[in-house]
Order: sequence, then C-alpha cells, then structure tokens
Amino acid sequence: MASAPSGGPLIGPIAGVTICTPDLAASEAAYVGHLRYRVTRRGVIDAGQATLWQRPAVAGARYVALSPEAADDFEFRLVEGDAPARGYRAFAHYGWNAAELIVQDVDALAARLAGSPFQIIGAPQDLSFAEDIRAMQLRGPAGEIIYLTQFKREVAGLPAPPARCPIDRVFIMILTGPSLDGLLDFYGRRFAIPQPQRMQSRVKVMSEVFGLSPEERYQIAAVPVRGRCYIEADQMPPAARPPDSPPDALPPGIAIVSFRHHGSGGPACISGAAGELIELLPGE
Repeated sequence: MASAPSGGPLIGPIAGVTICTPDLAASEAAYVGHLRYRVTRRGVIDAGQATLWQRPAVAGARYVALSPEAADDFEFRLVEGDAPARGYRAFAHYGWNAAELIVQDVDALAARLAGSPFQIIGAPQDLSFAEDIRAMQLRGPAGEIIYLTQFKREVAGLPAPPARCPIDRVFIMILTGPSLDGLLDFYGRRFAIPQPQRMQSRVKVMSEVFGLSPEERYQIAAVPVRGRCYIEADQMPPAARPPDSPPDALPPGIAIVSFRHHGSGGPACISGAAGELIELLPGE
C-alpha cells in the first residue's frame, strides 16, 4: 500500500467530472438552464490534453467547462463526441456510472426539474439505511446518471460537504466493476486508502438494466477520499462487461473523474481496476 501523508488518502477532493456528449449545445443548455451551473471556459481539447488522457482521437473536440453557481472548486467538463450515440446505457458496463451532487432541497428540485431535459428516474426518497439522507436520480442528455442528495443533518460516520447553493458539487462518484475486492484493493494500494466497510445494498438502476428484481442486493462500499468526498464501489452482475468504445476515444457518458492528488509529480491520467479513467491534478 502507498504511504499516505498526514491528513489521509493521497487523493481528494473530487475536482471534476468529464462527460462525453453527442450534442454539446444541448448538454450545456441543460446544465446551465436547469442545474444552474455557469460556464467558466470553452474551447477545443488540445493535443497535449488528449495525450495526457491517452486518447489521441479526442484532440480537436469541442468542450465547455461548468461550475456551480457559488463555487469554483469543482467543474463538469462536457466534451463533444459520438460515443453515447452507439447505444450507451449507464450501469450496463464497468467504470464510472453516476455522479452524486450535494443539494439543499431535493424535493424543491424535483418540482423544478419536472419536464426538463433531465429525466427523473428516481423520485425523492429517504435512504433505507439513513433517513437523514434524501436523494433522487436523473438521466441527463448524454445518458449520464446524476444523483441529487440532501443531508437533512449531519450523519455519523458519513461526513459530507455543505451545500453552498441549491445544486453544488459532486461529492460521490459511483464506480462499478466485476469484483468489489479488485476495486478496493486498487484504490487501497494506489492511494493509501484503508479498506472500508462492505455492505449489501439495492442499486435499482443497475437491476433494471440487467432485468433483475429491484430488491436485488449488491456488494458495495464507500471509499473515503479527502474533502468529504467518496467513491462508491459497486460489484456488478456477471453479465456486465467493459464499455464498448474505441481505445483512442473517450468512453461514453461519464468518461473521466478528476481528483486532487497529494503525491509527487504533475498532472497524470491512469486507468483503474475496472478500466475507469482517473485524472490526477496537483493537490491544493
């Protein structure tokens, strides 16, 4: 296992989420008009960035970066690409499958988002294991899954960042793979994260994809990183497979997750145990 500096794991907080979208304008309009994110920059992916990601075919693709209305420490990066047009469906494949945002009032947001480009696939409800956490689920224009989560009060053992505006930053990323052991071992060894507690939990959106009962239970664990952020690692059914995308292009949907890295070296991009792309940015 890597040796962590004082203060905890070698990664965190979550600094960004890159989404590959077939319609950049539509995705931008949805995030700005309905999640109230604001544009911070736009342009094209240069050859250096594409090389860092080990995805040379992405050079020249248009992108837009968006941040919450009250903060600059997190961004969604929407990159135009055709991968989602090839039949992408979240939770059908290994990798990054959902982004969870901290919000102030999930019921008010449900009313506001009704009829928006974000399809509500899970109405607000209290979590079965923590009634002080209330959440809903959305499907975005690129097929990405977004969770909106409200903490009614602090929950012991699960510290979360405060919601500084109605819809704030991503604080949990949902990662799926063929083996929970494999996911936990990778993040433990690579980023000095102690083994978290495992549990059995329903993941209804995944059960729906595989035609399983909504009461099906999966092995999951919340992997803590810095900044009160987490990676929720979920073990997938045996029928799941790696994403079907060209090796030199971005994966469909949620393509890359960026973390602050508290080790040596500059920016880097590596592949995780399930083939997920992990961008490492110098820590702050």
